[in-house]
Amino acid sequence: MTSSPATVTCEADGFSFDAEVGASLMVALKATGFAIEASCEGSLACGTCHVWLRDDWSSRLPAPDEDERAMLASLPGATPASRLSCQIRVTPDIAGLALDIPR
Repeated sequence: MTSSPATVTCEADGFSFDAEVGASLMVALKATGFAIEASCEGSLACGTCHVWLRDDWSSRLPAPDEDERAMLASLPGATPASRLSCQIRVTPDIAGLALDIPR
């Protein structure tokens, strides 16, 4: 049985793309050509996949774990809406997700 992809909307660039269910948001962003560095390739060691969630998405996603919170606390420009895209799993529940990519 094949899962259908969730649609994740990145309003910062006015670009909508399909992200494969089960993948990380970081992988989906990189696969669609967004300029997101992700130096550690998702091992939670660098913070270069930092994104800002829009609207009420911070409360709609599972809370970041202790390691992600510690990494976010070390990043300049981190806000309460900050997340590491490598730590967000694509599920059907995040269809319509809106975010900004810090530049």
